[in-house]
Amino acid sequence: MAMLTVEDLNVYYGAIHAIKNVSFYVDEGEIVTLIGANGAGKTTTLQTISGLLRSRTGSIIFQGKNISNTHPHLLVGQGLAQVPEGRRVFLQMSVEENLEMGAFTQPSSGVDRDLEMVYAQFPRLKERRRQVAGTLSGGEQQMLAMGRALMSHPKLLMLDEPSMGLAPILVEQIFDIIRDLNKQGSTILLVEQNAQMALSVAHRGYVLETGKVVTTGTGAELLKDEAVKKAYLGG
Repeated sequence: MAMLTVEDLNVYYGAIHAIKNVSFYVDEGEIVTLIGANGAGKTTTLQTISGLLRSRTGSIIFQGKNISNTHPHLLVGQGLAQVPEGRRVFLQMSVEENLEMGAFTQPSSGVDRDLEMVYAQFPRLKERRRQVAGTLSGGEQQMLAMGRALMSHPKLLMLDEPSMGLAPILVEQIFDIIRDLNKQGSTILLVEQNAQMALSVAHRGYVLETGKVVTTGTGAELLKDEAVKKAYLGG
């Protein structure tokens, strides 16, 4: 059984049909990416899985349980964590306070250990642990948002546009971290506008256009697909 199975999602914003019969799955240990142009429905799909939006049809099965109508805060406790587009860190709080907020579903006895785990993954955050999050660079805030999600011990980590607004050298660094997290056992669902980078790390990918899945394949297959290259890779 897949860790996550999404079946026949149809999501509306008022009269606008944003997601149309979307289905896909994520197996344990995979990096799966959703790529597509702005407005293709990538973020809407993640927000529906997270419980922030509701689908009129279909189901979302996570670890064998239908979570289609589960409240977002309960999903975090079940092992589903999302790093939102734009990072959304608590700007007036310190780095360490932000990380502690990510552990709200965990026993307090393990928070110090989990902080050290995150600091080992993101040494820059340890250097900045007392610094106010709003004074961090964009790349550091992205690391903080990812670290905050890891504090909840997610079974599935969903990343929404982690490279947005970052300089190329920082984009490389963030994707190196994504690879490392996956090698350490994290299952990742990645939404990313930088299709080249996303497909280079993904085991499998789905291409969304105007709310529909139009192409799927392994990351390597999609990198070679002529239609994908023309539309998203500058080929």
